[in-house]
Amino acid sequence: MKYSQWIGIAVAIILVLSGFLPWTYHPDLDKSFTGFFSENRAYGKPGNVFAVMSVITITFFAIQRIWAKRWNVFICAIVLAYALRCYIVYTGCYRGTCPDKKIGIWVMLLSAIVMMLMALFPDMKLKEESKQEKA
Repeated sequence: MKYSQWIGIAVAIILVLSGFLPWTYHPDLDKSFTGFFSENRAYGKPGNVFAVMSVITITFFAIQRIWAKRWNVFICAIVLAYALRCYIVYTGCYRGTCPDKKIGIWVMLLSAIVMMLMALFPDMKLKEESKQEKA
């Protein structure tokens, strides 16, 4: 894909920004949880993890070397797995109460999926072997 590196960088920034949006609303507590806030840190602070991982992936998206693209696939796979974990933990029902899903959880999940896709299809020109090397 021609613009996969730029899309990957943009989506990594969107992933960090999604941490500030409301992810779920818990009616029993009358509070909205975000990527940086949960009651008594019950779900941790995944926004911090996504911020650090996004900086790493942005760096790897920017480096035009094959080793960086391979590491980027690995890091983006970890981000996607962690995003799925966060979705399950934040939206899971507890004590008979199911939280309402808000826009932030969907933005976070979608951006992690798109990041993984952009890492799988990098725009990188490989050097062709010369005729002398083939012989």
